[in-house]
Amino acid sequence: MKVITVSRIAAEAAGGRLFTGAVTRQPMIRGEGDAEFVVSQVNFSPGARNKFHRRSRDQVLIVTAGKGICATEAEEIAVFPGDVILFPAGEKHWHGAAPDSAFSHIFVTGADNTTTQIEE
Repeated sequence: MKVITVSRIAAEAAGGRLFTGAVTRQPMIRGEGDAEFVVSQVNFSPGARNKFHRRSRDQVLIVTAGKGICATEAEEIAVFPGDVILFPAGEKHWHGAAPDSAFSHIFVTGADNTTTQIEE
């Protein structure tokens, strides 16, 4: 057994072209060795988000703090701590913080996941 305490994991900049605004990541399980999935907490400053993208594997988000927005081409939904969101593989989507709130979620996907950014 391995117990992971998120508050003890240093936040690292999540930079790159996929994000707008300040975003950090706290990697918990990196998909190495026998791990079949990747788990990280992602922390968005107010109004920060990622751009429209698709993933090759299903993605689960577990909201841990703040108010967020999860969106597809068809809808945008406000999400709050305790909400669990499933984006099926291939679904065009984005997620991030509401304009007036920081937002954090735990992210779970397959270790062999690839991300295709759609929005520039």
